[in-house]
Amino acid sequence: MFLAAATAPAPPPPPHTGGLLALIPGTAGLLTVAVLGIALLLLLIITFRLQPFVALLTVSIAVGLGAGLSVTELFGTVQKSDVKSMIESGMGGTLGHIAIIIGLGTMLGSILEVSGGGEVLSTRLLNLFGEKRAPLAMGLTGLLFGIPVFFDIGIFVLAPIVYAAAKRGGKSMLLYCLPLLGSLSMTHAFLPPHPGPVAAASLFHVDLGWIILMGLICGIPAVLATWAWAAWIGKRIFVELPQDMAEAADEAKAAVLAEQRAAGVTPQEKPVSLGAVLTIILIPLVLILLSTFSSIALDPSTFRSVIEFFGNPFVALTLALFAAYYLLGIRRGWSRKSLERVSTASLKPIGNILLVVGAGGVFGAVLQGSGVATALSDTFHGVGLPVIVLAWLLSLVLRVAQGSATVAIVTTAGIVLPLVQNQGLSQPHLALIIMAISAGSIFASHVNDGGFWMVAKYFGISERDTLKSWTVLESVLSVAGFAVAALVSSVV
Repeated sequence: MFLAAATAPAPPPPPHTGGLLALIPGTAGLLTVAVLGIALLLLLIITFRLQPFVALLTVSIAVGLGAGLSVTELFGTVQKSDVKSMIESGMGGTLGHIAIIIGLGTMLGSILEVSGGGEVLSTRLLNLFGEKRAPLAMGLTGLLFGIPVFFDIGIFVLAPIVYAAAKRGGKSMLLYCLPLLGSLSMTHAFLPPHPGPVAAASLFHVDLGWIILMGLICGIPAVLATWAWAAWIGKRIFVELPQDMAEAADEAKAAVLAEQRAAGVTPQEKPVSLGAVLTIILIPLVLILLSTFSSIALDPSTFRSVIEFFGNPFVALTLALFAAYYLLGIRRGWSRKSLERVSTASLKPIGNILLVVGAGGVFGAVLQGSGVATALSDTFHGVGLPVIVLAWLLSLVLRVAQGSATVAIVTTAGIVLPLVQNQGLSQPHLALIIMAISAGSIFASHVNDGGFWMVAKYFGISERDTLKSWTVLESVLSVAGFAVAALVSSVV
């Protein structure tokens, strides 16, 4: 299937004739609108530093009007409130599915963070593997802790552990931080409940069980490649332990403890159980995967319905959150009020993520409704490249140009969606295309990416050495993840 070029049935002529179509007829006009829209998006984000949500919404409106959509089609009318506008349906259709998943996943990650679950996980792994294999322990810590925790939070929580390991080992900081960073980046790009893969799954209507399975299949070999790169480059570039950041980490930890006390959470004498942390992380993954495979392996029955109920992402994440409340909170003396405060505080930073993803849904809806998506599909069909290659390349170009992985994913998903509709592609194959999009969205993190500066400043790496190490690591992760997705798609 990988070798099959992107094909789409010949669509009827687009019904809209206004906008730029009045000057440039047919497919050429729609392609002009698409190119100008993407150029405008990059201009607004890169040059004018416009917030990505506002930029995506602005471009969606501009593309819609340029392609000939009427104001009523875009915004609806006051008189017919039951008729959803394209913007409302695009935003609501996307957020209606992913907002719950991201919200539950964020609260779960916050409980793991505040309770010290990340510290326990990394410390146990360091003790298990020993000082000589500390980089491997750091990589495994990032791999496990990164599943429910966002990339930046993972760095914040685990950076002090990296400092401690680097201080004991006396080797380059890169040997310890890069395996951790590669793992955190992989989970953030390839696995739910992180916003990128969840948003793409929502647009493509792919079961999250397949996203998890294909994310692991593509992500684990890719992250192993980043660990190998870290071992190679860490022996060639020596980065000293950043004493100022280590001291700042101690101060930050003290500030977190003060915040916990203010929220009614006091430090607990009873340690966090490693088994509890692993159980909480695995609950949603196992339940969702069981649900996915029960629909294939089992005939319709009450037993299958029960499995599918508990494997629904909403239910699975809720159960994991309740398990975290009990195992990491109530059992260790937290009050219910403390749990509520920590959970509520965790939701404040995700507003930007949800709005950007929702605006991506609007962009996709406008591309579909205006006929621009069909024109793009016809053009890509003429190129002759497989869909999975086009998906990776488009995402890669958008990522390198404007820096945001989330923007790259939601924009690419909207463009690629018409290429896969009505093609009879299986859920696993669609999941692999999403993996290609996700892989492209992390290629070559450089100075226009906030993650680049976070890595440089947290671990005391110069800009030049960050380009040599972190930027290349992200490219290795992207290429390796895409290569596995492409290979697997040839047999799925």
